[in-house]
Amino acid sequence: MSEQTPEIADKREAPAQKPLRADAQRNRDKLVEVAAQAFSTDGVDASLEEIAKRAGVGIGTLYRHFPTREHLVEVVYRREVEGLCHAAEELARDHPADVALEFWMQRFVDYIATKRGLATSLRVLLTTNSTLFSDTSGRVSAAMRRLIEAAAASGKIRADVDASDVMHALGGIYSAPNTPDWRERSGRLVKLLMDGLRFGARG
Repeated sequence: MSEQTPEIADKREAPAQKPLRADAQRNRDKLVEVAAQAFSTDGVDASLEEIAKRAGVGIGTLYRHFPTREHLVEVVYRREVEGLCHAAEELARDHPADVALEFWMQRFVDYIATKRGLATSLRVLLTTNSTLFSDTSGRVSAAMRRLIEAAAASGKIRADVDASDVMHALGGIYSAPNTPDWRERSGRLVKLLMDGLRFGARG
């Protein structure tokens, strides 16, 4: 039998990745959850040994799931983006439009806290062939835009609100000094921003 040409061989599908056992999946999920908390409070240099310990597993288990720190950072960041987008859908379903927007912006502050902690490694990933940013670009902005459009349509916030302006305002929180009261202060800024969005609304 003749060998396949490179062109034909390249078209063959890669074998599907074997799903993790239930206990292994729980360990992986717990590691990502704990890592997100650690990175948001201690930065990207948070101890991997401490992350494994707090997740209730050995350091070998951590490295089996995440061979490098950068791999763990990427998974944590993707998880944060996914959670933020999913939260927008849930909040829109369960709350009045303006309340959903305010709750989501408070959740966005938590996302910023994690992103600040990951900043150094995210810059490294940006210079590699990682698909991290091409996969996530625009998803967060689109989620917020849908919430703003719904709140404006309901008359609960001003009709002339531009979603990009709101994102720009929220981006200022990212640049604020990392003081001990940063989270509390950021929450107050979100409330002030919502007061401005509600001012002059018809509803």
